[in-house]
Amino acid sequence: MADLTIDHRKAARCILGTGANLTEKEGQFLGGMAFRSEPLTERQARWLDILVKRHGLPEWNLLAEGGEHE
Repeated sequence: MADLTIDHRKAARCILGTGANLTEKEGQFLGGMAFRSEPLTERQARWLDILVKRHGLPEWNLLAEGGEHE
């Protein structure tokens, strides 16, 4: 599988839009990520990856515009 470039803003908005039962901390984090224009830190990227997997979002749907996937 190719190295996927996930759009963190799109991923955060998708999770928030699912109506998932989030903790306050998760909601605050995702709200910030939904509008963050700067690249994520390694720690932020790890946590977002955990949340994407926890909430079962398909990675192919979170690719940055123009991202490649197999």
